[in-house]
Amino acid sequence: MKEEAITMYRPVGPKELKLLEASGFRRWPPRLPEQPIFYPVTNEQYAAEIASRWNVKDDGVGYVTRFAVRSSFMRRYEIQKVGGDHHTEWWVPAEELEELNNNIVGLIEVISEHRGQR
Repeated sequence: MKEEAITMYRPVGPKELKLLEASGFRRWPPRLPEQPIFYPVTNEQYAAEIASRWNVKDDGVGYVTRFAVRSSFMRRYEIQKVGGDHHTEWWVPAEELEELNNNIVGLIEVISEHRGQR
């Protein structure tokens, strides 16, 4: 019997993308001390907004990733609404990120790239 998985999205900049690549696109890198939570978002639209507005502003380029996590693991986290109707995300404490990584199904894939005006 195949276990159900939840599809998630996450905007990343070039530094985090390199760390993902180094893991074979299998694991998220540890959070930095100033990053107490890991927040994957629930939809591609929201992830693209963050990547195009914040990652492009900070790094000149932003990427949207998609990945799946076992539903049985994610049931412990409530979806948080942080703005408009589609601004929804999960808040995973940084100390639980390794366990989330252990529950990823398949690979983390880059599904879009966003760049600033030239």
